[in-house]
Amino acid sequence: MSSGTFTSSNSEDFQQAADDFVWLEEINGETAVDWAIQQSQQTRREFAESDRFETIRSDVFDCLNASTQIPMVNKCGHYFYNFWQDEKNPRGLLRRTSFASYRTESPVWETVLDIDALGAAEGTDWVYHGIQTLAPEYRRGLLHLSPDGGDASAIREFDLTTLSFVEDGFNLPSAKSRVTWIDHDRLFIATDFGPGSMTTSGYPRIAKIWQRGTPLESAITQFSAEPTDMSVMIVRDDTPGYERNFVGRTLDFYHREVFLLDETQQEQEKKLLPLEIPQDARFSTWRQWLLLSLSSEWTVGEETYSSGSLLVTEFDRFMAGDRKFKTLFTPGETTTLSNFSMTRDYLILSIMDNVVNRLEVLKSEAGLWTRQGLGDAPELSKISASGIDEDTNEYFMTVTGFLQPTSLYYGVLGEQHGKAAEIIKQAPSYFDASKYQVAQHFAASDDGTAVPYFAISAKDMVLDGSNPTLLYGYGGFQVSLDPYYLGVTGTAWLERGGVFVIANIRGGGEFGPRWHQAALKEKRLRAYEDFSSVAKDLITRKITSAAHLAAQGGSNGGLLVGNMLTLYPELFGAIVCEVPLLDMLRYTQISAGASWIAEYGDPQKPEEWAFIKAFSPYQNIDPLKTYPPVLFTTATSDDRVGPGHARKMAAKMQQSGIENVYFYENTEGGHSAAADKAQNAFKRALVSEFLWRYLGE
Repeated sequence: MSSGTFTSSNSEDFQQAADDFVWLEEINGETAVDWAIQQSQQTRREFAESDRFETIRSDVFDCLNASTQIPMVNKCGHYFYNFWQDEKNPRGLLRRTSFASYRTESPVWETVLDIDALGAAEGTDWVYHGIQTLAPEYRRGLLHLSPDGGDASAIREFDLTTLSFVEDGFNLPSAKSRVTWIDHDRLFIATDFGPGSMTTSGYPRIAKIWQRGTPLESAITQFSAEPTDMSVMIVRDDTPGYERNFVGRTLDFYHREVFLLDETQQEQEKKLLPLEIPQDARFSTWRQWLLLSLSSEWTVGEETYSSGSLLVTEFDRFMAGDRKFKTLFTPGETTTLSNFSMTRDYLILSIMDNVVNRLEVLKSEAGLWTRQGLGDAPELSKISASGIDEDTNEYFMTVTGFLQPTSLYYGVLGEQHGKAAEIIKQAPSYFDASKYQVAQHFAASDDGTAVPYFAISAKDMVLDGSNPTLLYGYGGFQVSLDPYYLGVTGTAWLERGGVFVIANIRGGGEFGPRWHQAALKEKRLRAYEDFSSVAKDLITRKITSAAHLAAQGGSNGGLLVGNMLTLYPELFGAIVCEVPLLDMLRYTQISAGASWIAEYGDPQKPEEWAFIKAFSPYQNIDPLKTYPPVLFTTATSDDRVGPGHARKMAAKMQQSGIENVYFYENTEGGHSAAADKAQNAFKRALVSEFLWRYLGE
């Protein structure tokens, strides 16, 4: 391929004209970056230089930096760790405290690492991407630090007793690495080992074990995936008495081949024992158990298990050939298993029914699995719980809603089960929720499918079609959009008189695998039909009208609203398209795009481009159409989707003479397009001002 021209001798329809804007795909290309800077400056002049913008930005920034927000924690040994960002520490503090102190109103924190100070000392504006601690002593950690907020991170070993870096430890340069501790002296590692070591998706394909004190080049290969796979996989279960290592191939986003690495043999005789499960099933190990979450129907032995089921069996018996499972969850017409978590003796299930969830607690006793409910939550809100660790039966539980700030509870399953969990933290309110209401409606899609959506509006809203309304969606990768506290959205949108709507369209996971699979590949347009049907329903109910309705989405949601722009422009008064995919002809050649072929299809195959082109906004721009105003946002450092999509779409629309096309590119932040809360506040205020100009005036 050259100059963006894509040809095939198999199909004249597959031939494409040269792409005049392929040069904008070069992430750090001087000409491309200059173009992005000029466009961003123009957008700032349009929306970010008024007193009103500054008021919104300041209000949002204050909300994001509220000292009373809940510091969520992870337990590592005797300490509870938290990563905290505020106005004084924009890049953040990794800090820790005891549980006794954490439960108080003003915990006493010990700083583990000051990311701002580290950046100043080293001349790099590091973005913290987490720490992996070594159980059970928790004296060492692997810090992940991104130089620009992108997915590629440097990894540096950190001593959690001296609070200093281990100079001759396990240290790696910035890359899309995957690592996990085996023990104090060994790491499972998959990284960029040099030519041939990465997949076409840009992820590591070789898994090795790296011995302390030896050069990386001497690490011993355990498994290699194919270059065309998405990545190699490495998993370590470090539960005492149940230690297991797994390697395998991540074939694509939903399929994998998994092997148990048998370390009972000598190094040269280690065996790869296949985990004979469906390639699209997700597996977890939990002490003696193997848990399988099915994405498709599975017949094994004389039993058939439905898609969306959760199965359990004893791991050792399964590896010995036993194929008898117990079903812990079976989906219904409106129910799906959202997620699950473990304590030492209990399994906590989060079950979603019409996008509202409940909790169940399961325990194995004398060959039977008992179950009972856990906690309670207000209508149309969300309750979730997770084990604090797998050494105890302690758990944290949160309750939140669109208008209800998060409450954090602490409880212990078992001897205290039945006793209500106690609230230990309460998040602040960012706006007066008493003036607003939450409703759940269902819109009929083009094929008659009922599509749920939530609408949050003022109680005194007049149904005259004049309410500025922001419709948000995602619709992909089995990601569910369930209730959450609107927080700064209340400040930046509701309190300005707006209505906020979340659409639970197909492609997501709101009704389990079937809801996701209903919009895969050649069925992709169903997601967009669902979203447009919600828009039409809002107009029919006179909540809003096309002139006052906007669509917003990011990443895959950016592709969603990009299709609203090109397929349904008459339904919207404005579009906010963030870190989007838009050029579906070349998406597999941009950043990590090749990893999503299982979701969208392969445009290099003529028979698949035949359906992909119908939802490729970049190819479907029509200069003769009238489009609503659109704001594209992205980040130079986005090494997942890449800024090229948004750049090219904006440039092509502008060259076509289409008016009111705006573009803003932040430098840092990676796929989130914001490296700290100041950048986040700026972006939110920019979006608010853009929307208000075109919907509210």
